[in-house]
Amino acid sequence: MDKEQIKNLAKNPKFISGIYNYCDRWCERCEFTSRCMNYAMCEDKFDTPKSRDMNNKVFWDKMQGIFSVTIEMAKEAAGKMGIDLNSIDFEEAEKHEKQVHEFSKNQPYSKIAFEYIDMVKRWFDSNEKLLEEKAQELLTHFEAEIPGTKPVDEAIKIKDCLEIVRWYQHQIYVKLCRAASGTIRGELEEIEYCQEDADGSAKVAIIGIERSISAWGGLLDHFPQQEQEVLNILVKLKTLLKLVEISFPNARAFVRPGFDT
Repeated sequence: MDKEQIKNLAKNPKFISGIYNYCDRWCERCEFTSRCMNYAMCEDKFDTPKSRDMNNKVFWDKMQGIFSVTIEMAKEAAGKMGIDLNSIDFEEAEKHEKQVHEFSKNQPYSKIAFEYIDMVKRWFDSNEKLLEEKAQELLTHFEAEIPGTKPVDEAIKIKDCLEIVRWYQHQIYVKLCRAASGTIRGELEEIEYCQEDADGSAKVAIIGIERSISAWGGLLDHFPQQEQEVLNILVKLKTLLKLVEISFPNARAFVRPGFDT
């Protein structure tokens, strides 16, 4: 897909402008894929199993093509705005980016989100056998047709909870770092929109946290023997949620294109 094709896509009224900027990237569960330009581009570009495999050369060739077009369009946009990219001090810019990165990852909420990543990993690593035993138990109930049991429904609910936890495990941290970087950019560069963008990223993180809390609550129902471990995780998430809400008081009011309109 070249830049002209991208420009033509951008003009298509069926696409919701900017909807992909504040989503959780879970396209398989999204009802707006038909109205998302980013989804359309990915479907067009990564249309074969090889093109979706990060270990395959085809994938990286596709990515290189995307980067090339993106750079070309960025230069074109900069020219229209009167910005000379050749005049930029890239060494100073890199130093600035490192400062922003350090600021982002060292925020209290970022640290807690990073700790949560490790908690989830340790829970899955230590309970692999438990999950296997549960799967075997449900299969046995299904085959035996035990009255009063609904093994299929239970299996679906457990699978859903596990998928939700895994999906947001790392994303919460990423979204919060992006929100933090937006805040510091707004302060250092005095760009008002940066804080608004930060609130949007924080809202996505809040949604991920709340869905994760619900998922862990569901897992607790199915694995009561894990009460203490799961409660520790829930305390961590609720502490994180409160801290994010304090740090980004306008996040919940942020209107995400498509999702909140």
